[in-house]
Amino acid sequence: MDRIINTDESAKLAKPIITNLMNNRKLVLILLVLFSLGCKKKENTKPVTPVIPDVPNDQHISVFTQHNNNSRSGLNDQEKKLTTNNVHSTHFGKLFELAVDDQVYSQPLIVGNLSIASGTHNAAFIATVNNSIFAYDGDSGRLFWKKNYTVAGMRPPKNTDMTGACGGQYQDFSGDIGIVGTPVIDSVSQTLYFVARSTNGATYVQHLHAVSLTDGSERSGSPVQITATYNGSGDGNVNNVITFDAQRQNQRAALTLVNGIVYVTFSSHCDWGPYHGWILGYNAISLQQQIVYNDTPDGADGGIWESGMGMASDAQGSLYIVVGNGTVGANGDPTVLTNRGESALKLTPSGSTLTINSYFTPYNFQFLEDNDLDYGCMGSFLIPNSNYYFTSCKDGNIYLLNKNNMGGFTASSNQVQQIITLSSNSNMHCQPAYGKISNGEFVYIWPENDQIRAFPFDRGSNTFNITNEAIGMSGPQGQNGAMISVSSNGATAGSGIVWASYSANTDAEHSVGPGILRAFDASDVTKELWNSSQTASDMPGSYAKFSAPTIANGHVYLATFSNKVVVYGIK
Repeated sequence: MDRIINTDESAKLAKPIITNLMNNRKLVLILLVLFSLGCKKKENTKPVTPVIPDVPNDQHISVFTQHNNNSRSGLNDQEKKLTTNNVHSTHFGKLFELAVDDQVYSQPLIVGNLSIASGTHNAAFIATVNNSIFAYDGDSGRLFWKKNYTVAGMRPPKNTDMTGACGGQYQDFSGDIGIVGTPVIDSVSQTLYFVARSTNGATYVQHLHAVSLTDGSERSGSPVQITATYNGSGDGNVNNVITFDAQRQNQRAALTLVNGIVYVTFSSHCDWGPYHGWILGYNAISLQQQIVYNDTPDGADGGIWESGMGMASDAQGSLYIVVGNGTVGANGDPTVLTNRGESALKLTPSGSTLTINSYFTPYNFQFLEDNDLDYGCMGSFLIPNSNYYFTSCKDGNIYLLNKNNMGGFTASSNQVQQIITLSSNSNMHCQPAYGKISNGEFVYIWPENDQIRAFPFDRGSNTFNITNEAIGMSGPQGQNGAMISVSSNGATAGSGIVWASYSANTDAEHSVGPGILRAFDASDVTKELWNSSQTASDMPGSYAKFSAPTIANGHVYLATFSNKVVVYGIK
């Protein structure tokens, strides 16, 4: 028989059950809260790293050295994606940014189809003045590795460490001065070479590094400290021996790799002496020093500047440079080869040094020296498949030289292949480039306080046809011109593009300001195709002085002083 429970009794029985349920619910709620807090804590301590998917690319072009090759032409003639039809504000613009840890003075380098990170990728290598190297996927922006190469217990030098430069007001750099010269890559050994600088405020050292492209690890014998001595009675000698000064000598120009030797060149910080122009050569495998050359051993100065471009080389392994202000000749004779400031030089290895095979010194070198109008400020290059070397001077004169017979020195005139005279305000702190396109061969140049120009090169006369020169818009001001690179798909019509980077509205010599990247039709530089100021999202940031844009595999890689490299392409 079922038991009948009255209301009062039911309430008495239900009370403990309800109490137990409530207590259990509270316990469950407390456990849920604690569990959720624990989950959140775990989530904060181990964030999920977003996976950047690979971006397929059917182009795998490499840029192993500054301005594409050892002629320093600045031309990539295998660019199939970027054309005059698709480089405009609707289809072309910023794709992504590659973050780094400091300013970038060197040109970004590209290795196509590199085996890295369990696959093959178009890899971009970036060096910063914090002595860091970053390896990125050049198509997707994925970081492969990064590493800092400052000596333990030291830091990169700063502009304020150059206490005697510019009377103690040194502003050519605005902060760190670590890796500055563009590195060079050996594609066979898959090695990246660069110079890093370190100091503790009292001692200054520079080291040549050779590191693996795949992970940044040092090769055998790397790094090697850069030291050198040279016999001479010149500035700073002790007992007729000149010793390399790691604080005063500025590793500004790009490194050059020729016939298994890595060449490193040096200038100064704002003519802070004693300094000299040094060229040091190191065995690419062992890093043993093999070449020591000083361009003013019985004089002074002679820095190798060239607006950050590298020493050029031809197929025979000869080296080409233009030396800045410095001593010319000896004992009142400007033709003595011992000291060769204010001169273009053709050099060949000879034992443990270099020999001058040909040279050119402007007849008015002393005027140039006295008025800070020195030769060698512009990046100089060999015109491809020719015997001609394109050089310039701060006074606005462009000298086209026969590389095998440059012209030497003549007291009253310049015996060179051709002279082109621009405005005296065109001080030539710029990087010109070469292009061979559907309507001919051109050299493109855009000095400060001048207009972009295209000089047609005539193979018949081996001179520039200035009558048919194309002159476009005005641009950079002050004491820093434009850095130019060229892309094309061979000589295919509509594929040639001139890319120019410069400071948008400041004098980049001593100031950091916004940069601008412009693209022009290479067949007619009066036609601008696109610029980075047309759309706010395309603006690159602060201009990177003396760093030319790198064009490869449908992308334009632009260094900046805003701690990033900006990557442009078809959107």
